[in-house]
Amino acid sequence: MADVAGKRVLVTGGGGFLGQPVQDLLRRAGAGELIIPRRENTDLTEQAATAALFADTRPDIVVHLAAEVGGIGANRENPGRYFYANMAMGLHVVEQSRLHDVEKLVFIGTVCAYPKFTPVPFREDDLWEGYPEETNAPYGVAKKSLLVMLQAYRRQYGLNGIYLLPVNLYGPGDNFDLETSHVIPALIRKFVAARDTGADSVEVWGTGSASREFLYVDDAARAIVSAAQNYDGPDPVNIGVGREVTIRELVELIAGLTGFEGDIVWDTSKPDGQPRRMLDTSRARERFGFEAAVTLEEGLRKTIDWWEKETVPTG
Repeated sequence: MADVAGKRVLVTGGGGFLGQPVQDLLRRAGAGELIIPRRENTDLTEQAATAALFADTRPDIVVHLAAEVGGIGANRENPGRYFYANMAMGLHVVEQSRLHDVEKLVFIGTVCAYPKFTPVPFREDDLWEGYPEETNAPYGVAKKSLLVMLQAYRRQYGLNGIYLLPVNLYGPGDNFDLETSHVIPALIRKFVAARDTGADSVEVWGTGSASREFLYVDDAARAIVSAAQNYDGPDPVNIGVGREVTIRELVELIAGLTGFEGDIVWDTSKPDGQPRRMLDTSRARERFGFEAAVTLEEGLRKTIDWWEKETVPTG
């Protein structure tokens, strides 16, 4: 077990959407110093920059949240970039964690690592039963290969690295850029803008038949910090809610919560992505007592409120 009290904790991606609530929880847990590198100053895809970061800060614990990722459209446009960036960042962080004898490395993987056709609910033992869904495979494979690296480093070097697989996250502070955002912020932005401008309809990608599971960002942060303190095993662990919702149901829910009363137009020429996603979350409950607390409806209301209050939608 890793007590974070009084420790120097390096959080890559710590200034981002997930990083902010992780920082808050680490502070509450008594972390002695939080090290939050900024991309403009430290490019983790560069070996020399990552080595310099570790040499300068000498962290006791590392939480690797940094990633380059987007929704289906962004994944289709940037397969090479997303593979390289995520592979390089992970490779350098794991190696430098070994070289600097960190006590614990908490590595954040992705649900995109699962095979395209995985029995629902997804169990961690099914990770290697097939190839990921094509539009996000480069990102998913890069992240999954780093699970192999972590387990190999544990066996050969004794590096205490754990690997968590969070489902799709959402919440206040998410990325609302329509070019790169995931489904929930994109839908919220579209429906709020359509409501405010009096639009007759909103166009949505796909058929609506695909299903997803969504985890509120504060719950994800709580799982990460709990695992950092209470889990030391080599096995990957799913982090989720255990509730499946179709995209059609999600769209209708967001339309209702935002007060949009127009038509929903489905562009079936666009891809649905992976057919179904829902995690078996029993391992997280058994290994370190994590269960999600925020319902989808509650989380969506909080996220919509944040978007309406903090940002002026431009359509």
